[in-house]
Amino acid sequence: MNKKSWMPLLIAAGVAMSATSLNVAAQSTDGYWRQGVGGPVWKNPYNQCWRAGYWTPAMAIAECDPDLVPKPAAKPTPPPPPPPVKPAVKPKPKPKPVAEKVTLAADVLFDFDKSILKTEGKNKLDDLATKVKAINLEVVIAIGHTDSIGSDAYNQKLSVRRAESVKAYLVSKGVEPNRIYTEGKGEKQPVASNKTKDGRQKNRRVEIEVIGTRK
Repeated sequence: MNKKSWMPLLIAAGVAMSATSLNVAAQSTDGYWRQGVGGPVWKNPYNQCWRAGYWTPAMAIAECDPDLVPKPAAKPTPPPPPPPVKPAVKPKPKPKPVAEKVTLAADVLFDFDKSILKTEGKNKLDDLATKVKAINLEVVIAIGHTDSIGSDAYNQKLSVRRAESVKAYLVSKGVEPNRIYTEGKGEKQPVASNKTKDGRQKNRRVEIEVIGTRK
């Protein structure tokens, strides 16, 4: 067979092969004409992809129809971190109560058998009132005592009058009256023997106790 007789056969074979390739592309499942199976997408001079007749928007690919390709779901924004936990505020410890007990000889505060304060006694109570103002006062307790000279009834009344005199003076120095408690014990609670002069002097006394907390 000469060269001229081969030419028509080669042309016919080429046409047949092109038709076969186009037919495969038309049956491609992605909906676009391709240059052979798995080849690049055919595009027109305007760079537009050739869609197959059965193409639907669901077949869109980013190369040809990016506006039709579903966008990936946006990642959810993580919730903001919780606010920092403030450390618990420790309560301030309560101030410890303070108590001071002062025992003053009745002879220092009063004349014998009297309940009127002497100048020396007032000076002692002035110092005590200054200490009271330096604390958060809870209570002042003033308790009067006597020796055994005289009747029980008389000594009881005398001890009460002396405790009340102490209260009245402290009130005059600014101590609240409802913070002062008074009591008379008469001769019932001796701290020494009433048979001696020194013992009886020790028993004639006023005990003053101050209770409060430091400021």
